[in-house]
Amino acid sequence: MTPLAPITQDVLTLPRKLPEGGKINIVGLTRDQLHAALVAAGTPERQAKMRVGQVWQWVYHWGKRDFALMSNLAKDYRAFLAEHFVIELPQVVTRQLSDDGTRKYLVRIAGGHEVEVVYIPEDGRGTLCISSQVGCTLTCTFCHTGTQVLVRNLTAAEIVGQVMLARDDLGEWPVQGAPKDETRLISNVVLMGMGEPLYNFDNVRDAMKVVMDNEGIALGRRRITLSTSGVVPEIARTAREIGCLLAVSLHATTDEVRDKLVPINRKWNIAALMDELRAYPGLTNSERITFEYVMLQGVNDSKEDAYRLVELIKGIPAKINLIPFNEWPGAPYKRSSGNRIHAFADIIYNAGYASPIRTPRGEDIMAACGQLKSATERARKSRAVIALEAGQEPVAPIARDWRQGVGKRVTKATAEDAARSALGEDGGH
Repeated sequence: MTPLAPITQDVLTLPRKLPEGGKINIVGLTRDQLHAALVAAGTPERQAKMRVGQVWQWVYHWGKRDFALMSNLAKDYRAFLAEHFVIELPQVVTRQLSDDGTRKYLVRIAGGHEVEVVYIPEDGRGTLCISSQVGCTLTCTFCHTGTQVLVRNLTAAEIVGQVMLARDDLGEWPVQGAPKDETRLISNVVLMGMGEPLYNFDNVRDAMKVVMDNEGIALGRRRITLSTSGVVPEIARTAREIGCLLAVSLHATTDEVRDKLVPINRKWNIAALMDELRAYPGLTNSERITFEYVMLQGVNDSKEDAYRLVELIKGIPAKINLIPFNEWPGAPYKRSSGNRIHAFADIIYNAGYASPIRTPRGEDIMAACGQLKSATERARKSRAVIALEAGQEPVAPIARDWRQGVGKRVTKATAEDAARSALGEDGGH
């Protein structure tokens, strides 16, 4: 088993300066950045554009991690690449499979920090929910991630790497020589995991440029949704520089309530947010903005709230995603009743807006919306960890086989991974 990276103190925002003599990670570099890096390492300028295209396809279309396998490059150039560059992804520490097919990955990044990634399969599509920060600064009171302090931003490599490692696990990379398979297990990417993407704008933008590139992972901009809590100054920039679909975590119809639920509202209130959003569809020719609205019993779920919401979004092409609150240990709120949620949805629908009610997914593994939280925040040890540290064979639980979908015993080696994080106990998104 690959050794796990040690946990170290790391409060800096990456990327940092490369250590002298260190190799550059190709993952997450935009085409322009990769071009500059190849030239700086010694690739002749006249060859650099061609080399970028070749390397790009090997890494992002074929999913290769070994320069020696890049067969359309001369052997000496492959050796040159291996001397100056690496292809590195974050490390998957644990994987969990929900009864509904949802997958949750605990991913370790530089400094030993951890983030969570969730894959949600549906009929005809599959959505990957990725993180942009370790922790979060927003302290939204209904969100489990909001109870964890911000540690640092993720690099573009760490953001793109989440998509690549999920494709690894799903076996989605094409096979050379095999008939082309148009089926996409990951058909959509949503920046709705840990962190506020617009507080890590440059790295998120560069990562999405890589993910959207037609010669690589090739997800169109309408297949990517960025969710923000309302960082108003960066919204227009998102339209210009990324051009993806936008989702807004609204969750309240008055400043009084939103100030408590989403404290960023104290800086940019509902009126300022709505004014900025009215310009967004025109800037990107986007069809509509998605408003996310978590349903909290007795807090924001009244008929009056529904009618106010309709008034707020007038003039904005929009749909409203109603999210039944996903409870987590110690949560200060309760989920609205089914009848209350449906009555709320009917008011919005009758006003002419789509108002789907999100079906909670992955609740049994704490992978549902609002439940993600890095396992490094958990202080207590599991029985398996204690047994391993004592040199004893841990009691082997039944774990679901990811490929076969059947139960199997966990060996000591696989238990060591599983034991490092009790994700099902108090992790979440």
